[in-house]
Amino acid sequence: MMHSKEEKMEAFGRLLDVLDTLREKCPWDKKQTNESLRPNTIEETYELCDALIKEDQLNICKELGDVLLHICFYAKIGSEKGEFDIADVCNKLCDKLIYRHPHVYGDSVANTAKEVIQSWEQLKLKEKDGNKTVLSGVPESLPSLIKAYRIQDKARNVGFDWEERSQVWEKVKEEISEFQTEIENMDQQKATEEFGDVMFSLINAARLYHINPDNALEHTNQKFIRRFGYVEEKTIKQGRSLQDMSLEEMDQLWNEAKQMEKTKSN
Repeated sequence: MMHSKEEKMEAFGRLLDVLDTLREKCPWDKKQTNESLRPNTIEETYELCDALIKEDQLNICKELGDVLLHICFYAKIGSEKGEFDIADVCNKLCDKLIYRHPHVYGDSVANTAKEVIQSWEQLKLKEKDGNKTVLSGVPESLPSLIKAYRIQDKARNVGFDWEERSQVWEKVKEEISEFQTEIENMDQQKATEEFGDVMFSLINAARLYHINPDNALEHTNQKFIRRFGYVEEKTIKQGRSLQDMSLEEMDQLWNEAKQMEKTKSN
């Protein structure tokens, strides 16, 4: 169901009213702080990411609500401290969006998404409270895979990138070779470092070919879970356990799962 702007504003106001009531009357809500809410916020964000990767629209709607609750809760705590409230959050966001879109609200021109991103990075560096260096805007707490992608993307926005994307494959091969060398040398520390370089170069390749490596890996995770689940289910139906199965038997069931997925996709 699509709602009018007035209905959306009314619904948002209702959420704020409910939160005010809970903060006043619920023992659990009364005692929450920024610090106590933070772990839950992280969990809710990952639950939203799960729904997004599965394209589960009902759960996307639900999880968006949970994340929105946390945003409003932090703003509520901010207002209690006399620091800011949800109106400040919205207004600061709008001001930032307008400032960073001069091609929409000003006289600048940006005809492609790439040009928009390049403009964003330059504007961020000019902002009074913006990033002091190109990479300082990458949060330290980001998961390593996503952080690597963001680091590379930000470097690209200031021109630090391959002239031709196909050049990245020589770097990938070089890093794999160096990793193999350290494995053969039985040097665990250097092998660990070189494996990090391999992953970094592969993430770089994904970026250059417009593939989000985190999404790609999660799709593979889900695929493995489905196929391994099929193997386990079939094994149980045979009255056996996975420990009793030979690798050849498990491979056979694994290939059955692959074939079933191909049949469904066709």
